Amino acid sequence: MSKLRVMLVDDHAVVRMGFKLLLQACDDIEVVAEADSGEAACQTCEAVAPDVLVMDIAMPGMGGIEAIKRLRAKASQVRILALSAHEDISHPMRALQAGAMGYLSKRSAPEVLIDAIRALARGQQYVDAQIAQRMALQSISGEKSPVERLSAREFEVFAQLAHGQSVAQISETLSLSSSTVGTHLYNIKQKLGLNNQAEMTLLALRHGLLHLAE
Repeated sequence: MSKLRVMLVDDHAVVRMGFKLLLQACDDIEVVAEADSGEAACQTCEAVAPDVLVMDIAMPGMGGIEAIKRLRAKASQVRILALSAHEDISHPMRALQAGAMGYLSKRSAPEVLIDAIRALARGQQYVDAQIAQRMALQSISGEKSPVERLSAREFEVFAQLAHGQSVAQISETLSLSSSTVGTHLYNIKQKLGLNNQAEMTLLALRHGLLHLAE
C-alpha cells in the first residue's frame, strides 16, 4: 500500500524536524518535501503533489493564510492542514475560509497531528476539538470578535502590531511597502475604533489573539 505523501511548511527548522521524525515513525506516512515559507510552498507544492500539506499560518512573508489561498487557487485538490500556536477563533476561521481542510493547535498531542493527516487524506475535515467547540458556541451565541471586521491582510498587520512590531518591521516581514502598511494601520484603527498600538495589544489579549507568554 502506498504511503501518504506529506509536505511540511514551517519557518522553524527545529519544528519541521520534530514533525518529520514523528511522521516518519508511522508506517503509512512519508514526508516528501519541506518549505520554510509560504512563498517556497507555493513554488514547490505543485511539483511535489503531496496528499496533505501541513502549514504553519504564522510565518514571515506572505504568511500561511495567504499561502493557503494561493495554493488552493493553483491546485484545488491540495488538502491543507493549518497549524498555529494560537487557540482563538479568528485564526482557524480565517484559515478554513482560505481553503484549509483542517486546523490544529501546535499544543495538540502528537497523535492528534497523525490522526488529522490521515483524516484529511480520506477527504475529511479535522479541527482541534476545543477550538471546534468554541467555534460552535460562537455560532450559537452570535457573538463575534471585532477583528472579524478586518480583511485578511489587515488581520495579518493587526497581529504584527499587537506583538509590538513597528511599521518598518511589518513592511519587511510581510513584504509590503511602508505606505501600504500605513494604509492598513489607518483602516484597522477606523474599523476597530482604536487610537494606538497599545490599545491593539489590549484588544488582542482580550480576545485570545495574543498570549503573555509569547
